[in-house]
Amino acid sequence: MKVRAAVDSPSTVVLEVADSGLGIGDDDRAKIFEPFFTTKPDGKGTGLGLPIGRGIVEQHRGEITVGRSAELGGAAFRVILPAV
Repeated sequence: MKVRAAVDSPSTVVLEVADSGLGIGDDDRAKIFEPFFTTKPDGKGTGLGLPIGRGIVEQHRGEITVGRSAELGGAAFRVILPAV
C-alpha cells in the first residue's frame, strides 16, 4: 500500500491511496460510490463506506475518484481538497 499527500497547487491538496490488490473492475468502478453497492457476500458489508466517504469529501468542497494504480497494479483512490 502506498499513501501520498501533496500540495498540488496553491489552492489544492491531493491525497492518494493505492494498493497492489486485484483492482476494481470497470463494471464495479461505475457503481462503487452508490449507496448499498458491495462486492462482499451477504452479511459482510453494507456498501455505505465509500458513499459516506464521498459525501464527507464533497461537504469539504472536494472530489474523490478511483482508478488503477500504475505503480502498484491495484486500486488507487485520489482525494482532491481545497487548501484553504
